[in-house]
Amino acid sequence: MFTLFRINYHNQYHAAFGEVAVLNQAKRLWKESLGSFSNEQILQAARDVIEQSDYLPTLHKMLVACEATLVAEGLPPVQEAYREAANAPSPKNAQPWSHPAVYLAGKQVGWRNMVHMAEAKSFPLFAKAYRELIKRVLAGEALEIDRPTGIEDKQGAVLTRTDVEEKIRDLRKLFDPD
Repeated sequence: MFTLFRINYHNQYHAAFGEVAVLNQAKRLWKESLGSFSNEQILQAARDVIEQSDYLPTLHKMLVACEATLVAEGLPPVQEAYREAANAPSPKNAQPWSHPAVYLAGKQVGWRNMVHMAEAKSFPLFAKAYRELIKRVLAGEALEIDRPTGIEDKQGAVLTRTDVEEKIRDLRKLFDPD
């Protein structure tokens, strides 16, 4: 990724990472921040950024570009996931979610917070929870939504008139033993 940036953004790259110590610090920070993405996703995101921008990307821009590659995994980008979670009707666990990570991130933030907090406060909480779930998905974990259980059909045997009368007599004996 840094090689692609050096080739495509030569002057900007050397202005930003001219010193070896600064370059090494940047590489450590970017590796830590982008560590949940595969090498292929990072390189694809870097290529996408290069095609779309005349300027050397920030770490934030690379995170957004890497998240955009998650569509192939069935994961929507963070903004779309947030909108889906914030606008989902109740019961939440019965909805058809684009991915379980969207539901679980909303649940972690709290559905009440998703509705009543200002987006400026709830979105960062959601984004953090969602990115953590993305890491788990990319590590191979299968996420599950705790779906509501259906009402059981507990239809017993149908009582006859004689059976009902007998049960009524038994109840009367309980309350009036005379």
